[in-house]
Amino acid sequence: MTYHAFRSCFADELEKYLALRVSEGYQEKSFLNMLSRFDRFCAERGITSLRFTSEDAAVWLRHMGNEGDRSHYLRIAVSRKFLLYLAQNGHDVYVMRPLASRISDFRPHLYSSDEIRRYFRVVDTYFDNFSNYPNRTAPLQLPVLFRLLYCCGTRINETLGIRKRDVDIGNGTILLHETKNSRERLIVLSHGMQELMSEYADKCFYLLGESNYIFSTRYGTRHDHRNIHAYHRNILEIAGIPFFGGGKGPRIHDWRHTFAVHSFKQMLDSGRDMYVSLPILSAYLGHQSIQATEKYVRLTCELYPYIQEKFQPQLDSIFGEVSPR
Repeated sequence: MTYHAFRSCFADELEKYLALRVSEGYQEKSFLNMLSRFDRFCAERGITSLRFTSEDAAVWLRHMGNEGDRSHYLRIAVSRKFLLYLAQNGHDVYVMRPLASRISDFRPHLYSSDEIRRYFRVVDTYFDNFSNYPNRTAPLQLPVLFRLLYCCGTRINETLGIRKRDVDIGNGTILLHETKNSRERLIVLSHGMQELMSEYADKCFYLLGESNYIFSTRYGTRHDHRNIHAYHRNILEIAGIPFFGGGKGPRIHDWRHTFAVHSFKQMLDSGRDMYVSLPILSAYLGHQSIQATEKYVRLTCELYPYIQEKFQPQLDSIFGEVSPR
């Protein structure tokens, strides 16, 4: 077992609980930060026995400093599950009621058709004016990598984690291993994306072993996501797409949002039923529940009001009222 810097009287139980969650397939980092904060709180509050009272909970439930709503919600949700674990194992602890999840007012940047054209025009010619490339396959890598982000809605770390053995050119699929929820998933490539990947494989895969990453540095190692973010910023500047910063983007992750909204609209416009479209989109994105896909439904309705008008009864039955905020 890996031991962490827990220092409260709950240290041993925190270690056991963390090991349990990891054994269930969750990533350690999903819990460690919040559990460490709970540990520090208990130590600083002077709790010396395995008891957590309603008075302790009342203080722990307060917002801390400049803590945002989402961070507050996650902190309480993670610590509440740990307290439930303690209670189930016979310890005298007060378990808080779950906080109501608040819908964030954050709005991702959705790339317009014009921005998409300008962006990929730059991507496809990015290295034309360079005499020296980071590696000889760099001009081939960027067009494929960034199109996967947009055309398949993959996260950047999922994309950088693709190895040669994960790509099935014949069937037009890619198996993603390094996913957010540690759940492998298969993405299906469109015909155009399959052709592009096939061309890329013909030109580059002979250089790779089965376990090598398909997007790699000159040393054959996996790209650092920060390098790709640097490319992204340069591409935006050359394409004349303003970058606002402060989380307002346009971010690399906004390609995933754009993919989700465009795909959802396309399915509905093609006549596919709402009850069929949502599970397909949710599974393709790797969400653990349809509720996690709700933000994309809201974004789609805001951009395309006719969709809300047409499918309002179905939306209400799934999520409750879905309306522009």
